[in-house]
Amino acid sequence: MGLFSFIKDAGAKIFGGKTSAEEAAEAAADKQAAIKAANEKAAASLTETIHDLGLKVEGLQIEITGDTAKVSGKAYDQSTKEKVVLVVGNSAGIAVVDDQMEVENKEPEAQFHTVVSGDTLGKIAKKFYGNAMKYPVIFEANKPMLKDPDKIYPGQVLRIPHAEE
Repeated sequence: MGLFSFIKDAGAKIFGGKTSAEEAAEAAADKQAAIKAANEKAAASLTETIHDLGLKVEGLQIEITGDTAKVSGKAYDQSTKEKVVLVVGNSAGIAVVDDQMEVENKEPEAQFHTVVSGDTLGKIAKKFYGNAMKYPVIFEANKPMLKDPDKIYPGQVLRIPHAEE
């Protein structure tokens, strides 16, 4: 006689166990459920942060899938909408914000600037306004997310409003 080879997970289940494929499918489903729960928790945390910052958005909804966050609702004004996008986008794990928000009171859109190493609000103001002393305009436009004009970091995205704002 000798040794005979069989496929371990094929055939009748006389021990009442599950095949590796069934276990893998359950593990994948458990992982997907855990990811979904983590995304829902992150979305709830972002919603709470936006509320705590006093940003007024009716019917705010945030859905996270992978590294993309979809944001919907009705913002009071354009600056509120942009600040919500920045709160969400400047969060770890989010690479893309799908902005589906409406705006109640229309106003001109601001530009966005991604901070690079060596940037200061003064340097950014010089670039956009031609005057480094206009840095408070940028600081105010990014409140309440910014607490200190000297505390910006590479990779952070900032609102750069029109000079008259």
